Order: sequence, then C-alpha cells, then structure tokens
Amino acid sequence: MSQNLSQYLRQTIEAELPNLRALSDALASQPRAQGKWCPKEELGHLIDSASNNHQRFVRAALGPEFRGPSYTQDEWVRIHGYGDMHWESIVSFWYGYNVLLADLVARIPAERLHVPCFIGEHPVSPLAAVIDDYVYHMQHHIDQLLKRAVVTPYPRT
Repeated sequence: MSQNLSQYLRQTIEAELPNLRALSDALASQPRAQGKWCPKEELGHLIDSASNNHQRFVRAALGPEFRGPSYTQDEWVRIHGYGDMHWESIVSFWYGYNVLLADLVARIPAERLHVPCFIGEHPVSPLAAVIDDYVYHMQHHIDQLLKRAVVTPYPRT
C-alpha cells in the first residue's frame, strides 16, 4: 500500500511539473480573484503543507501514534513571502520536496499505515488516509492555480 501511495504522489508531481513550469512569473504573480492567493502563494501553501505533512508522515511511521497541531495557512503563506519569490524557485522547491516525500512514503512499512494520526481538532485518521489526503489536497490547489475548468473538490465529499 505504501508503494501505491508513493506512486500516487510521484505521478501527481511528475504530471503537474510541466504545467507549473509553463506558467510565467508574471502570470504566477496575479491573484485568481480579489482577496485570493496568486499562484506563487498557492504553490507556496503546498510547500507549507509538505513541510507540515513531512513531520506527520515521519512521526507516525516511527511512533505508536501522531499527535500534532494543524497550522494557520494564511499566516504561513504571508510570513514566507511567496508572492515576492521567483516562480521557478518555488516550483523547483515544491517538486524537490515532494520527490523526497514520495521516497519517504515508499519506505513506510505497510503495517505503519494504520497508525492513528490526531491533527488539530480533526477526527483521528490512519496515516494512509493522511497521505492520501495530502495528494488530493495538492491536486485541488494545482487545479485552482492553473485555472482549470474542473477543479478537484476538497475536502472530499
């Protein structure tokens, strides 16, 4: 199962990398709408998500359970200043970080995928569901920032 989750993550990042790289720095700086993140900020949010989930994946893979906070996404995006960075730098970091996570997920023993994860005030989820949700959440935001006609709904209904 961990191989399937790893492959799901790897397929997503490999499929989306050329689409993200095709976006110019100028277009990546324009918000989708008034009060919304620009693509730089939205992909930056996915880097923040990778960072938070990295801790969750490792700690759940090594311990009897994971307990940790959720995070204040708007504040994280703001303090990182993604909107002021170069688009290609953000894309490269996002890609590299997710390659690391895909390799990590592939190494998680199958029996560890059932470890309970308590994240903020959310209901408990097994590690496998946290990993699956991570990739699904990523696809939702990539669909949004690329202004696709069909955006993956999130959270899953």
